This record gives sequence, structure tokens and C-alpha cells, in this order.
Amino acid sequence: MLSSLTRMPSEMSSEARRQLLNAVTDLFLLDQDPTEPSKAHYGEIALRSLPHLENEARKTYAGQVAAVPSLPHEVAVTLAGDTDSEVARLVLKLSPVLTDTDLAAIAVSQSQYHLVAIAERARLSESVTDILVQRGDRNVLHTVSANEGAHFSDKGFDTLLERSSKDAEIGGALARRSDLTPNRASRVLEIVEGLSGGAGLWSKPADEAATLARRARQQRLEVKLLLADLGAGKRELDEIVTMLAEEDRAYHLAEVIAQASGITNEQALRVLLQRDVSGIAVTCRSLNLGTEAFKAVLELRSRRLLFGARDAEGDLKNYAGLDSATAERTLRFLKLKTTIG
Repeated sequence: MLSSLTRMPSEMSSEARRQLLNAVTDLFLLDQDPTEPSKAHYGEIALRSLPHLENEARKTYAGQVAAVPSLPHEVAVTLAGDTDSEVARLVLKLSPVLTDTDLAAIAVSQSQYHLVAIAERARLSESVTDILVQRGDRNVLHTVSANEGAHFSDKGFDTLLERSSKDAEIGGALARRSDLTPNRASRVLEIVEGLSGGAGLWSKPADEAATLARRARQQRLEVKLLLADLGAGKRELDEIVTMLAEEDRAYHLAEVIAQASGITNEQALRVLLQRDVSGIAVTCRSLNLGTEAFKAVLELRSRRLLFGARDAEGDLKNYAGLDSATAERTLRFLKLKTTIG
């Protein structure tokens, strides 16, 4: 069926193409694991249809498929590179299909609105943030500096510091980051405190940024104490996880999960913020985390990844039925492979 549909007559109207694409997409999304020929045929239909659709129709379609892991790569790249940033936005933010190479190519060629969407992704590599901090405007810099899933190379971090030296809001966002090394934290603090005589060029008064910097340092100390209490058996894991999840402290939560499960902070943050829930579910079940604590984790993920309440309900139900012994074996296997999630 999909193969025959690729032979679309050239005289089809925009509305007819939209209806056809919607119908075929509904069928395609029913298959959780489509074959490569099926993906190829579907991709051909989508790529033939998209140039003939109005902006609003492309935007609606992009919203429907943005987070689909089986979306053909060329379709994802086409949507992400759409000149209308409203069409591209959700795909750039959510698509698991886009590679670092794809994101970098879009980041060097598209608008600042495209760059903001990229900066909102749950995880960003150093190669992509290098481009964002070089090309991005104030909104891009604000967004990426506050994104704890964004990783910065030394060069990229230096560029970001240089460009934020007169913006206390960016300095405050950096100061709030939980993943700052001592060296980077001290450099950020120097900038924040250097602005304490008044407001930054574009931003809120710098004394607010200094307050945020102090709060970030207090939170880092708090996590160290929580981890010590967890190791000494003075606090329950469920209590700590629930507190950090409710406060939306993803990086600190990943630190706790990493110590409890014996994986790295990077692995823990990756499974926490990737769209597929299986990695974080297996990790938490192997730790015998209760359903109420895992519910708080799911709510954090919903806020960060724009999941609906119905998705979280289904994930929680599946988690309750996940066998602890199976989860432990799976986690051991994943750690041996060093490719968790």
C-alpha cells in the first residue's frame, strides 16, 4: 500500500496532499517497529507532500511526528530545516532522529529562532553548543546557559563567558548550573560579582544574579550532604529523589541516582532526560524506588520533555509491573556494555 501511494499524481491539490499525508501518517505511526522498506516508502510520500503544504499544515504535521523515533531521517532533517521556525521548532527540540551533524548544519545556517529551539533540547553535545554560543543572540545564550543538559567545551564555555560578561541574567543562569567544576564556578562568580554595582547591559540587576549564585553553591553543598546521609543510611532514597524531582533539580537528581546505582553522572542524566523511559525505569526499579518517588521523576520528565499526563500514567503503571530482579540484571548488562539507555 505505501509503495503504491508513493506514485502520487503531480496535479494533486495542497489539501488533497495534506489529507493523504495525514492518513498515511496515522497508519505509519500504528507500527512501533516499521521495516526499512516501509520507512522508505513513507519517507518518500512525506517528502513529496511537504513542499506543497501551507505553513500551518506543515506545522501541524511537524508537531505530530516531532518525537517519533522511527521517523525517516530525511523527513526529520527537512522539517528541522524548514525556513518557518514554527514548523521546525518542536522537531529541533524533541526529535531523537537528528544527529549532532544535523543540528550543527542547521545551527550554522538557520535563524536565531531555530537556534533557540536547538538550545532547548534535553541534551546537547559540545560540538553543537560551540556553534550556539558563537552564533546565538541573547535569547539563545540565555536558553543554552540555563540548560543543564547542555555540555560545553572549554572553548565554548570561554566564549559564553566572554559574551555574557555584561549580562547578569546569563551570569545568573550559569551560576545556577549544578554541573559547574570548581574552576568554572569561580570564573562565573567573578563575572557575577563584577556586575554587582548595577544592572547588566540587557538584564535584571546583578545583585539578583549574585543571590542566585549563592543559592547554587548552597544547593551543591546540600547535595553533598544528601549523598553523605544516603551513604550512611540516615535518609531514604525515595525521600531524596522525591524532593529533588519536585524541585526540578535534574542534574542533582542524576547525581543521586548515579551514586546509588553505580553508574556515571553522565549516564544517569542521559537516561533521566532521554525520551524513552525504559532506561530510567530500569535504573530506578533496580534501586527498588517506590512508585510515588518514580511518579515524581515522571513529572519532572513531563515538564522537561513536554509529555502529557496520559503518557506519565502509562509509564507509572508499567513501572509498577516491572520486576526488580529483571531490572537489576538489565542494569548490570548495560553497565558492562557502558551504553546504558
